[in-house]
Amino acid sequence: MSLTLISHVRPALAHITGLSHVAPSVRTHLPNSLPYINNTQLSQSHDKNNNNNVVKTSAIAIKMEQESIDSGELRSRFLQTLLSRRTARVPLSVEVAKPVANPLFQDDPPRSSEAMESCPKADITGFTDLLKEENLYLITEAGEQGRLPLLILSMKDNNHQRKPAVVFLHSTNKNKEWVRPLLEAYASRGYVAIAIDSRYHGERASSKTTYRDALISSWKKGDTMPFIFDTVWDLKRLADYLEKREDIDPARIGITGESLGGMHAWFGAFADTRYAVVVPIIGVQGFRWAIENDKWQARVDSIKPLFEEARIDLGKSEIDKEVVEKVWDRIAPGLDSHFDSPYSIPALEPRPLLILNGAEDPRCPLAGLKIPESRASKVYGEANSLDKFKLIAQPGIGHQMTSLMVKEASDWFDRFFKK
Repeated sequence: MSLTLISHVRPALAHITGLSHVAPSVRTHLPNSLPYINNTQLSQSHDKNNNNNVVKTSAIAIKMEQESIDSGELRSRFLQTLLSRRTARVPLSVEVAKPVANPLFQDDPPRSSEAMESCPKADITGFTDLLKEENLYLITEAGEQGRLPLLILSMKDNNHQRKPAVVFLHSTNKNKEWVRPLLEAYASRGYVAIAIDSRYHGERASSKTTYRDALISSWKKGDTMPFIFDTVWDLKRLADYLEKREDIDPARIGITGESLGGMHAWFGAFADTRYAVVVPIIGVQGFRWAIENDKWQARVDSIKPLFEEARIDLGKSEIDKEVVEKVWDRIAPGLDSHFDSPYSIPALEPRPLLILNGAEDPRCPLAGLKIPESRASKVYGEANSLDKFKLIAQPGIGHQMTSLMVKEASDWFDRFFKK
C-alpha cells in the first residue's frame, strides 16, 4: 500500500494551563482541535493493467495551527487523570508470595509462544540451578486490585553489581507466567527480569470473565480505569520499588510488552520517565485516527462485550463511532484525544524508543502511526537523537508478536543498557 503522509493536520487537544512541570521535558507540538484530517479524504485506486497503486487526495488538508507545549505539562495532566480514580493511598509495601502452579488464562490457554521461545538466551551450564526466582506482592493502593503480583528472575551471583532491569507486560487475558520464557532469556544475559499481572488478570482475577466484567463496570460506574490506565498506576509504583532494589541500576530500567502489554509499556513510560528504554510491541496505535478513518472495528472486537453493553445503554442498533468515542472517554479519559499517540509518543524523547508493529495489523493500523511517527522523528531529530527512535512495521504481519520483533527488542535493550 502506498500512503501519502500529510504532516500538517490538526488533532484534538483541550487547552492545557496551570500545570507544574514534570522533568525531563521536551517541546512538542500539540494542536488544539478536531479532527486529525479535516475535509480531506485519502482514496486508493488500483490499476490492474499497469499493476500500479495510485493514492489520490481529493482535497488539501487544512493548515495546522501548532501550539508548543511542554511534554512535562502533558505528563502532569496524565498523572492527574490517573489520580482521579484512585482508591486510598497507602505506603508502598512488599509481601512474599508463592509461585503460581496453575495460572489463570481468561481465554483458551495457549500452549507456548514460538516467538518468546526464540528470544536470545545465554548458554549457561546448570542454568536452572543458578536462576533466582522471586514471587512478591507489591501493595500499590488500598483495595483488592491494589495488590500487584510480581515474578522476578535473575541469576545468582556474588559480585553484588547493579544490573539493568526490564519489565515485561503480558497481553489481554494472559498473565505474568505467560512471559516466563522472556524472563529466563533476559535473566541469562545479566538482566533482572520482571513480570506483573495487569489489573484484573492472573492472580488479580477470580474467573474467566473478571477483566470483561471490570471493563463493563467501568462503563457503568466510571469509577475505575481497567483499560490501560489503572495498570499504568501500578507501573509507577513498581518503578518506586525497582529503583530502591540493591541489585538494580535505577538508571537502566526498561519496559516492554505485547498487545495490551505494549499499550501498558507505552503509557507506563509516558507516565514515568524512570523507564529509560521503551519497546512497545503491537501496541502503539492512533485511537482518534481510527475513529476518524473508520478503522476502529478490530480494536473494538478485542473487547466487544464492553462495547455491546454501551451500545445497548445508548439505545443504538449497532456499534458506531459515537459509541466508541463515549466508551473511551468513560473508561480511559483522553485516550483518543490529548493522551493519544501523536502527543504521548513524542513525549518519550529523549529516551530510546523502539516501536514494533505488524504492517497489516488491523488493531494498530500502520496509517494511523504516520502522524505520531512524524512528530516523534521531529523531536528526536531536534535533539540530535534520531538514532534513539525507530519504528519497525514487519511486512505481511497482522496482530502478532513475531520472533523478529522479539530479537529486535532484545537487541535494542542490549544496545542501550550494555554499552
